[in-house]
Amino acid sequence: MPKVESAQVIDLMCACSNLRRATRIVTRIYDEHLKHVGLEITQHSLLTALERAEEVNQKWLSRLFSMDSTTLTRTLARLTKHGWVRSEAGRDRRERVFSLTSAGKRKLAEAKPHWQKAQTELHKVLGEQGWKAMRESIALVTGATVTA
Repeated sequence: MPKVESAQVIDLMCACSNLRRATRIVTRIYDEHLKHVGLEITQHSLLTALERAEEVNQKWLSRLFSMDSTTLTRTLARLTKHGWVRSEAGRDRRERVFSLTSAGKRKLAEAKPHWQKAQTELHKVLGEQGWKAMRESIALVTGATVTA
């Protein structure tokens, strides 16, 4: 078996493994910038989705993020505890509806320059062509619509 130096990156030959590795690297970039405002990228993403959607149930959020219910419940509970998200009863007693609070909007505004620095850092690493290719590839996999 060949020796692999610690700094050497090898192709894992598996789309899933390579995508998971890339996701961990990108997550670290965003988390490093967002830690200055006490957020992680998963929290920021949920706050952003709630800002755009205004009011949604957990099932909708779970589908949007392809996130399991347990992880989503835990993250939403933290955001609610901080006062950034409001949770109310839905149409039936099992459903919870979530929305962004005023404090959540302020937190997003506080986070925006840090998130933008992370975006810029990743964009710079990938270059314009790589950035566009990444967004298009992700859209193909997720079925999302790419916007400018």
